[in-house]
Amino acid sequence: MIQKIAQGAGVRQNAPSTQGGKAKNTAGFGAMLQGEMQKQVNFSKHAISRAEERGIELTPTLMEKLAGSVEKAQEKGAKNILAFSDTQAFIINVPYGRVITTMSGEEMRENIFTNIDGAVLL
Repeated sequence: MIQKIAQGAGVRQNAPSTQGGKAKNTAGFGAMLQGEMQKQVNFSKHAISRAEERGIELTPTLMEKLAGSVEKAQEKGAKNILAFSDTQAFIINVPYGRVITTMSGEEMRENIFTNIDGAVLL
């Protein structure tokens, strides 16, 4: 006969798992992973095609600057920012760390930026 286990009987919830006598904090790992993932910046298909069209090279240095811009904007509570230098600009959705579009310095002079709540100089 199969006996049902009483709900909660003998089961510890939210207890750290143990392996080799050492406790693991899985919630802490998840938070660390989430934090590391947020430090990365990714590009929408639209932004990738615009960068290619406009000759914007996505170097590791530029990617670090963009990630730093997102991190600063998160600290201030911004949702959509303009990250720019004299030669290029990026509209970034901060919560998702996603570059929405890119433009060259020449195009920046001809545009009005709307629906942003912050700007970061690269």
